[in-house]
Amino acid sequence: MIQVRNLQKSFGSNKVLKGIDLSVEEGEVVVILGPSGSGKTTLLRCINFLEKADEGEIVIGSTQVNARHATKRQILDICRKTAMVFQSFNLFKNKTALENVAEGPVIVQKVEKQKALEYGRELLKNVGLSDKYDAYPSELSGGQQQRVGIARALALHPEVILFDEPTSALDPELVGEVLGVIKKIAKKGITMIIVTHEMSFAQDVANRVVFMDEGVIVEQGTPQEIFLDAKEERTKQFLKRITPEYTYQI
Repeated sequence: MIQVRNLQKSFGSNKVLKGIDLSVEEGEVVVILGPSGSGKTTLLRCINFLEKADEGEIVIGSTQVNARHATKRQILDICRKTAMVFQSFNLFKNKTALENVAEGPVIVQKVEKQKALEYGRELLKNVGLSDKYDAYPSELSGGQQQRVGIARALALHPEVILFDEPTSALDPELVGEVLGVIKKIAKKGITMIIVTHEMSFAQDVANRVVFMDEGVIVEQGTPQEIFLDAKEERTKQFLKRITPEYTYQI
């Protein structure tokens, strides 16, 4: 369903992605792990053209794009197939939770506003925010804001949802509520690529775990293969250093 081939990206003299090859099947949940600066977030941002890669190909469904020579139409096609959940929420501060969720379908997909609002209510209910339709972001906790962000992504009916460290900006006690929502979505068979530092969650939700370091994929496999029987020494070193400060509960 998704294929990334030889994806390369530099910022000045810093080469962040050094030829990434990655395939994700429909309905698969792929978790990307790695130290800070390994290129995880840049990879997500290049997949949906928040950043334009220097080289490589991106294929999502029937849309195939040369990253370097992509046209505006091709980029729009890719953007319509993806949705991003950001670590910093990125909600419109002057819009209610419901308006934030309905905005994308109305503006991007030209959905009739009343229909978008009805679907937005359903999505907010599904993420446990049926009492927060009219609340503004400043009136919501970090966990609640992130759940609005997830509902906003779902409202676009994307072929794949990209999660960029969705719990990194949250207080520890709020992490579980967001991870619980993501786990619920995963059970519905929605294709997801998740960058996270939550090791227990990664083991629990992922079909496949990808470990990145210094702009390359070092190793990938099932959660059991990576966490219990990693083959690469760099993967083993990383996992030995990661000690969860708390355990999420769902």
